[in-house]
Amino acid sequence: MLAFVISPAHGDETDDAVSRVQKAYEGLRDMKGTFVQKNTVKDLNKADTYTGEFFIKRPLKMKWAYKGKAAQDLLINNDTVLIYKKGDNQAYRSPFNKDSYGQTPVVLLTGMGNIRDEFTVTGKDNILHLKPKKTMAGIVSITVFISETGFPIKAFTIQDGRSNTVEIQLNNVTINPGLKDSLFDVNLPKGVNVYEQRP
Repeated sequence: MLAFVISPAHGDETDDAVSRVQKAYEGLRDMKGTFVQKNTVKDLNKADTYTGEFFIKRPLKMKWAYKGKAAQDLLINNDTVLIYKKGDNQAYRSPFNKDSYGQTPVVLLTGMGNIRDEFTVTGKDNILHLKPKKTMAGIVSITVFISETGFPIKAFTIQDGRSNTVEIQLNNVTINPGLKDSLFDVNLPKGVNVYEQRP
């Protein structure tokens, strides 16, 4: 069960965790690190694990570079999102709307700076359970695991209405490394088929 009522004894602890996250975002200009992502599809009883690097620059730039057999780049640059699937030599470009991309790690960029405005919060023992106050691409809940040191979010799990989950662990996080805007530009190799998708 992802959400439960907090007893009064845990209230201060939860407030402290929320404050730590929001304070980190107040001073956050950009960040980078590595990640491990596990996607579980309940109906198919299937789980896939991916690794890669991520880069975030506020207010609205993000790159997730997936490695290995399923190599692909997810790029968000202001009002555009592009998914480049390297093995297929294909890319998909569409307007960016955070409500349409809730199942991606975009919640790190758009929702964590104003937690109590965006979510109903419960939790204890350095674990926050967040329920969106308004529709967010089918997300039912987000569980955030708080780190004792460094960047306060060490992992989070997103669950949708079908009980599918996306678990993401963040590693080697560097805060404010001074990322250049050009890192988030789209530079596709010649011959890549680009498909424009409209809402």
